[in-house]
Amino acid sequence: MPSGGTPETPCNDAERAALALDRLAALHPKLIDLGLERTFDLLDRLGNPHHSLPPVIHVAGTNGKGSVIATMRAMAEAAGLTVHVYVSPHLCRFNERIRLAGQLIGDGALADLLEEVETANGDRPVTFFEVTTAAAFLAFSRIKADLLLLETGLGGALDSTNVLTRPAATVITPIARDHEHFLGSDLAGIAGQKAGIMRPGTPCLSAAQPAEVATALDSHAAEIGTSVRAMGREFDFHEGQSGALELTLERAPLHEPLRHPARQAIRQSIQLSAPSLKGAHQQQNAALAAAALHYALPLLDMDLAGTGSAYASWPGRLQRLDDGSLTRLVPQQALWVDGAHNAHGAAALAAALPTLSEADRWHFITGALNTRPAEEFLEKIAPLAASLHCVSIPDQPASLSAEALTSAAAPFFEKVRPAASVAAALSAIATMEGAGRRPVMICGSLYLAGYILAENGTLPD
Repeated sequence: MPSGGTPETPCNDAERAALALDRLAALHPKLIDLGLERTFDLLDRLGNPHHSLPPVIHVAGTNGKGSVIATMRAMAEAAGLTVHVYVSPHLCRFNERIRLAGQLIGDGALADLLEEVETANGDRPVTFFEVTTAAAFLAFSRIKADLLLLETGLGGALDSTNVLTRPAATVITPIARDHEHFLGSDLAGIAGQKAGIMRPGTPCLSAAQPAEVATALDSHAAEIGTSVRAMGREFDFHEGQSGALELTLERAPLHEPLRHPARQAIRQSIQLSAPSLKGAHQQQNAALAAAALHYALPLLDMDLAGTGSAYASWPGRLQRLDDGSLTRLVPQQALWVDGAHNAHGAAALAAALPTLSEADRWHFITGALNTRPAEEFLEKIAPLAASLHCVSIPDQPASLSAEALTSAAAPFFEKVRPAASVAAALSAIATMEGAGRRPVMICGSLYLAGYILAENGTLPD
């Protein structure tokens, strides 16, 4: 069968989509050279669907992108908008990456799109992310919506999503070191890559950042003719009663320097319901999400939008698991999963744990990829650990072995041991003395989080 063809034997829609994804993945170049030439060429062959999108809020950063997008979606929908969403990676099913007018894309529609893009691309080299981003743009251009929330995959300037002329707003979530084999380890340099999604005349909203990151973002914005509105500077929030938030921000024309000494600040306040997503970092994400919506869509009813923070859902992030095959292995304990996988995410996880349980220590199960130093993650959670079981992530060739991860953890943990599987680790924890008093957190990788959700039978929807 030609590489640009379709399956020769009948199969259901899920199988068609899986086969198309496999064929397209086989075209992946042996070396990834980040750039936009292949993406623009493919989009041109598809009729340039990225020119026919609803207003777009484009989101880059190291941590919190998905949470900010999930909260923006909940807020926008609370205000009556219909929302498309594009995120990556997925946890359990590829369909999670593309949400059309509020609903995850169906298998049939996904298979049709992938086969159409495959035919247009032929056998030309293309990365998996480039081709699936093109398919997403094609879907978003054909179904009506009021807003598209678009997440970068890697970096910003050279990311396949960075093909828009004038988004409604851009958002930069907290920047830290990650994907260093592509982006380097210099924070200012990483910030420069993320800043590449900014556009002249388009508002850019930023989380609070390290000083060198803030300087790099401001410098790039000044060069291209826009301004960064940053948390703690042009907008901020404080917690009120029952966890509700009050967002306070400046309102100023984009072309007017936000910190000009002669300008008179005009302050506005927006009330947000207590965020449904757990952890103090999710308060910051909710404030950033609300600020982005406010500046991107000036006519949006923020009184209604502010209620949406109470309904945001983002699976695999500080998620307590419902009844399933894994929770039954520790019937007396709360079982949680979190996709944090780098030092910044581990710090947020460690800060959140005391708010989730009165227990002074947690049992941890962790797995990790070999793409970043595991020690940077492990040392952040060690002070809260009653025990640590290390596992290899199933079906992930880049996973560290349970034994290698155990060796990396040994300097930080008193009780650390490898486990043959997550189920074996849970069974061992259930028999520990006083186990019923301590909750269990499974963490270290989004790939592990996805495996856990699927294994427990609690798929994202």
